[in-house]
Amino acid sequence: MNPAAPRLNVVLVEPEIPPNTGNVARLCAATGSVLHLVHPLGFRIDDRHLRRAGLDYWPHVAVREHESLAAFFRVTAPGPHLFFSARGGRPYTEAPVADGAFLVFGKEATGLPADLLSAHRERTFRVPIWGRVRSLNLATAVGIVVYDAYRRLGFPAGA
Repeated sequence: MNPAAPRLNVVLVEPEIPPNTGNVARLCAATGSVLHLVHPLGFRIDDRHLRRAGLDYWPHVAVREHESLAAFFRVTAPGPHLFFSARGGRPYTEAPVADGAFLVFGKEATGLPADLLSAHRERTFRVPIWGRVRSLNLATAVGIVVYDAYRRLGFPAGA
């Protein structure tokens, strides 16, 4: 990716399913985004399922690990942080994406903590669903948001 091109940060808070994280890692490698993993994780980072989902792209992913959500916020303040949840009030297309933004997603089973969403209601967005499911797969939701964010920021030259 062109160093002058916009760069996003994808944050997975306590991810539980290795293939989802592997797919998001591959997405980050494809877009030059940084992947932040907030512990505890539901798997080991060297889990064979995680590596299989990321295929041979894992070495090309910029991964940052954080021991907790509090530690993540200490390191990444002042942000900007944008939160994505099935419980978000506005669609992801209204998120004020900026170069260097942190796109924060919760764990597969329960999403982001309710107190976090409540504290950041004005920066919490959703991917609309009108079918007969409760939510989208985490990796799918991340892909939708990341590609739309890069579209709005302007894809890198040659993309």
